[in-house]
Amino acid sequence: MALQELLAEVRACRICEAQLPLGPRPVVQADASARILIVGQAPGLRVHETGIPFNDPSGERLRDWLGMTPEEFYDPRQVAILPMGFCYPGRGRSGDNPPRPECAPAWRQRLLDQLPNIELTVLAGRYAQEWHLGKAVNLTERVRNWRNVWPEYVPIPHPSPRNNLWLRRNPWFEQELVPCLQQRVAQFRAENSS
Repeated sequence: MALQELLAEVRACRICEAQLPLGPRPVVQADASARILIVGQAPGLRVHETGIPFNDPSGERLRDWLGMTPEEFYDPRQVAILPMGFCYPGRGRSGDNPPRPECAPAWRQRLLDQLPNIELTVLAGRYAQEWHLGKAVNLTERVRNWRNVWPEYVPIPHPSPRNNLWLRRNPWFEQELVPCLQQRVAQFRAENSS
């Protein structure tokens, strides 16, 4: 099955419709030529409303960490965006609920198989990191040891403003990891323009 047909199937998905408070609205972005894959958790309310991935303060911070303009980030030929859950899971006690567990087993590997040019996978948050890299002691240790999976993967905290305290406690992240990430993204940009 071609990627565009698969994406149409994903966007019509109703697997967990009964558990979604606002109904299904799968939000994904992909093209077979993409070299960067962004893996987040699940769309937030604003993303659900607009249908645009990372169309919120988390997205602004993520684009800053990547050193990308919105035009570059939203170009599916450059960046694929496949969260662990494609639909807004609703609110929980301390923020949004986790991604629905039905989503990744149903779609993830089928989509990844259609993205042969991915060279960098950005894993934002615990759910993305555990699916791609396995369980870890904790997120801080996983991110601190990012060089162990670099340059194929880069584990990062979720860019949500809810993680401001984590960023203040771990200044090495923006001092050490972010510049390397920006340099790698700039390398892709230079190669694409030549």
